[in-house]
Amino acid sequence: MDSFELNKILGAVLGTCLFLLVTSFTAHALFSPKPLEKPGFEIAVKEAAGHGAEGAAAAASEPIEKLLQTASVEKGASAAKKCGACHTFEKGGPNRVGPNLYGVVGEPRGEGRGGFNFSAAMKGKGGTWTIDDLNKFIANPKGFIPGTAMGFAGIQKDSERADVIAYLNSLSDSPKPLPTAAK
Repeated sequence: MDSFELNKILGAVLGTCLFLLVTSFTAHALFSPKPLEKPGFEIAVKEAAGHGAEGAAAAASEPIEKLLQTASVEKGASAAKKCGACHTFEKGGPNRVGPNLYGVVGEPRGEGRGGFNFSAAMKGKGGTWTIDDLNKFIANPKGFIPGTAMGFAGIQKDSERADVIAYLNSLSDSPKPLPTAAK
C-alpha cells in the first residue's frame, strides 16, 4: 500500500468524523430540549381523606341505614364475587388468604373464624363487627383499621357496599335485623 492510498483512507475517516460532528451540532441547534420546570413525572394518585375511623367515615356519603333500605342480597352476592379470591362464604368453609365470612355480622373482630391468624392491627381493634363498622371497613380497610393485612382498596360505591353488607348479614343461621333509617 502506498502513501496515496493511506491518505485516501485517513481522509475518508476524518471526513466521516467531521460530517458526524457537523450533523450533531446542527441537530442540537434545531431540536434543543426544553428544560423541565420540576424534575420527574406527575402521577395522579387518589388522596386518602385521612387516617383511622375518621377517614373511613368521610368515605361514606350516605348513612348505611338509608342504603340498606334498598339493598339487594342477590346483587350483594354478585358483588362479593370479587372477594371470593381471598374469602369463602359457605358455612364451615375454609379460610383462604382471608377468613371465611359466614356469620361475620355480630362476631368479634380478630378472633376465632376457624383458626384464622388475624393481623395484630385487627386483633388490637377489638369489638364486634356491626353493620356500621363493616360499612366503614369495606369502604376503606386500611383507613378503618390502620395496619390491617387486607390489601383490598375497598368498595367506593355506596349502593354496592350496602348490597355486600346485606349479603354478608344474610350469611348466618340467625341474620341480624338490618337497621332502619331514622325518620
